[in-house]
Amino acid sequence: MSMITEFSLADYAISVGDLSAAFPLWFDEREYSQVFLVTDENIRHDCIPLFLEKSGLPADVLVGTVTIPAGEQHKTLATCEKVWNAMLHARLSRRALVINLGGGVVGDLGGFCAATWKRGLDFVQVPTTLLSMTDASVGGKLGIDFQGIKNTIGVFQDPAAVFVDPDFLKTLPERELRSGMAEVVKHALIGSPLLLVQLSDTRMLSESLDAPERYQPWWHRLLSDSIAVKARIVADDPHEQGLRMLLNYGHTVGHAIESYFLKTPFPLTHGEAIAIGMICESWLARMEVPDGHNHLAQVIGTVSEVFLHHPVPESAYAEIWALMQQDKKNTTAAVRCAVPTGEPFGMQVLEVTETAVTESLNFYNGLA
Repeated sequence: MSMITEFSLADYAISVGDLSAAFPLWFDEREYSQVFLVTDENIRHDCIPLFLEKSGLPADVLVGTVTIPAGEQHKTLATCEKVWNAMLHARLSRRALVINLGGGVVGDLGGFCAATWKRGLDFVQVPTTLLSMTDASVGGKLGIDFQGIKNTIGVFQDPAAVFVDPDFLKTLPERELRSGMAEVVKHALIGSPLLLVQLSDTRMLSESLDAPERYQPWWHRLLSDSIAVKARIVADDPHEQGLRMLLNYGHTVGHAIESYFLKTPFPLTHGEAIAIGMICESWLARMEVPDGHNHLAQVIGTVSEVFLHHPVPESAYAEIWALMQQDKKNTTAAVRCAVPTGEPFGMQVLEVTETAVTESLNFYNGLA
């Protein structure tokens, strides 16, 4: 019998385990007359057949599929227009269900398109990347990038359900698996010492990244423990008025680095940029939080088990600072970072200067 772990939030549930054991029952209990699938070009070949096999969807209920370009650089209004045109062509009614099958970009953009089509269609997140399984699919934050600034246009809208099946991990290249580990590391550092212990098993970590299909129980436990951290924070603060800011640990610096590298010939993955961001923000917090120097050393040690070092050019510092000034957490002229205090779910908000951020980037570059 397949093991299913379920987390219940106010308006929906997150199921972790075999999709074929969870989705058909959920779908049969509802009365959707149409299903519309959003996916991207990278995962269409492997993931759509696997999803259709596991979901048991009747052939006549799937009225349309739209495949969007892969990559953060396509998380734009132009791609939304492509999705909306496909929804129009499929003649979706208000009783349609949109299924977002893919990574974080598919979930964010597909959910945003569903939430805004005819004033809102139900949608389900079926994440196929580690990043979207552990983070992006949970919490109801939807949106797109605008003028190179991440997630500037968006809404809060809960999905009808989230189905996390570790079986999709076998379709990922190793770099994408490692990228997703950044959010697992973040959840461990902000709220789960036990998850941090799991990550310290370097042999298991290495083997699971190399061949995820052979380590399903390990992935199930890792995903469940990681999602539990985010689910607790989202339940306490659904609209990011307080504690939910802690989920942005590493993202104030990391998003700016990610946006900068997107315009270069060698863009970083989201996780690679957030890994740098966690080190930089922990360096910024080292004098401000209890035992900050030891926490910084722990962050460096944990991150270095998963990620290679990617130097940040000094010529990029000014642009990175300018991008940080557009961060959503900023409420005044100050740039703010939410950092963990070392205790589970402890948070401190720092106001940082350009000089301090420059020094943190120099510190990171010096770790090579």
